[in-house]
Amino acid sequence: MSGICEGRIVIVTGAGRGLGRSHALAFARAGAKVLVNDLGTDRAGLGRDSETAQCVVDEIHALGGEAAANGDDVSEWDGAARIVNAAIDAFGGLDVVVNNAGFLRDRMFVSSTLEEWDAVIKVHLRGHFCVSRHAVEYWRSRAKQNLPVDARLINTSSGAGLNGSVGQSGYAAAKGGIASLTLVQAAELRRYGITANAIAPAARTRMTEQVLAEQMKKPEGGFDAPDPDNVAPLVVWLGSRESSNVSGHVFDIGGGRITLTDGWSDGPTVDKGARWEPHEIGPVVARLLAQQRPQKKVYGA
Repeated sequence: MSGICEGRIVIVTGAGRGLGRSHALAFARAGAKVLVNDLGTDRAGLGRDSETAQCVVDEIHALGGEAAANGDDVSEWDGAARIVNAAIDAFGGLDVVVNNAGFLRDRMFVSSTLEEWDAVIKVHLRGHFCVSRHAVEYWRSRAKQNLPVDARLINTSSGAGLNGSVGQSGYAAAKGGIASLTLVQAAELRRYGITANAIAPAARTRMTEQVLAEQMKKPEGGFDAPDPDNVAPLVVWLGSRESSNVSGHVFDIGGGRITLTDGWSDGPTVDKGARWEPHEIGPVVARLLAQQRPQKKVYGA
């Protein structure tokens, strides 16, 4: 297999189902070697199995790609280290981390419990921190040894984090925090050859099928806009060598639409009306960036 990410080594967390599975398969089709991380939990983050991740690995092998499974917890410091080390041990290095793992505990704010809040913040916000922190330590060490680093952090925010979502205060807070975390990572890590960007995806997953059942319903015919496979091409491009000059951005994406977010407002947008191919993304992003208003600098940058 060959493509835009030929030879790149990629970790995708929460890659057993939904968006993560789409990302993992798309990276493999683009020539990457993929560590498929998943605990095999249910929508609420309960239960555990090893088969969920392995099934995706088997799919990648069937495509002729290279992949390995991992079942460590992204939100645990030592587990996150094992995730990063598993990719390095299996494939000899690491180029891209896609932070995707997460779950929901839907509850109106007035009914929310401390345990629910902590669980959601832990898997999303702390999970992003733990895996990224270990990956960055690996990349920074290489940079200090004057070894080449062309690394990518791709975080997963949400429209809930950018605009709020009734009944999802913890989830929205975590996803808003991830957007801010991305800006700081981009400002601090560029010197080491690391970019950081985030996506705010709109797609059919176990989480959205219940919360937004009507919007996420698969159409009887025509373009299936909520298909999670529509989000993966942008993620693959962001993980490629072509995206080295793009950092510190949040992309709102769903169906054939890619929007470069502009603070609390939508920025430039383009809608193909169909699924993008990874090789098409570069000129589109360049055009969106050219139309964007000047961004505020991160405090202290």
